[in-house]
Amino acid sequence: MSITAVILTFNEEKHIERCIASLKPICERICIVDSYSTDTTLEICKRLDVEVFQNKWENNHSKQMNWAIENCHITSKWTMRMDADEYVLKELQIEINSKIETLQSNIAGIELKRRVYFKNKWIKHGGFYPIKLIRIWKTGKGYSEERFMDEHIVVNSGEIICLEHDIVDENLNDINWWTAKHLNYARREAVDFLSNKYSFGLNTEKDINITKQAERKRKLKDNFYYKLPYGLRPMIYFFLRFIVQLGFLDGPKGWIFHFLQAFWYRIVVDINIYEIEKACEGDSRKIEEFIIKKWGINF
Repeated sequence: MSITAVILTFNEEKHIERCIASLKPICERICIVDSYSTDTTLEICKRLDVEVFQNKWENNHSKQMNWAIENCHITSKWTMRMDADEYVLKELQIEINSKIETLQSNIAGIELKRRVYFKNKWIKHGGFYPIKLIRIWKTGKGYSEERFMDEHIVVNSGEIICLEHDIVDENLNDINWWTAKHLNYARREAVDFLSNKYSFGLNTEKDINITKQAERKRKLKDNFYYKLPYGLRPMIYFFLRFIVQLGFLDGPKGWIFHFLQAFWYRIVVDINIYEIEKACEGDSRKIEEFIIKKWGINF
């Protein structure tokens, strides 16, 4: 198949073989862009005979993805993005192999549905399934939008379709790793919010071709969620996810996931925003300097 897959890695020895194995039936080429892993990730990749590139991580996923798109010398008809802790289900492998070469010429992007697992539990409710993401696009037609968090692949022209079957996001690390990861995400999301509010940092594009689902969620977040008071908005969001969107049906493991992801995480984002604005007295220049000096996030 004329598909090149790009996977960003840093210390992914628990996941990378599973991911690569799921891609080999559908990809002619697999490119690993590694941020100088210190575990056995690179040894596994070399054993599996995939191409490895290395580039320093700048605490920005979109920059790393765009570096990969520009530097992996992709010549296949299609490019595919996968996270190392994801894998392609057998049903999706069959669907891609049967459909991708017969798509109409105006199709430039393909959405895949992602199912998330938490501690071996498929999170089916709370608005978490299906999550539709553009993960395959015609080479030269797509790039990662420049955001600090919640970045999406943007297709700059053409139509987008969605396939029927799923990719799976199933991280095998423990809860301490999960919370540390989300503490970092909370900082980045606070930076994303503040850079938009005070007009510094990355230039966020407004009219872009992302999934309708992602566009709808972003509008709700910008136009409703962030208009609510600190502290109150995470409680409302958790109520919507857990009660209105039936998150409680995911059982005990799901309850933990929805609490952490919909309430705890959003509280941490709010605290970061509050602390920075208070320390910098709402001054745009001071906020930007604080983020660069204290958090090491460069724009």
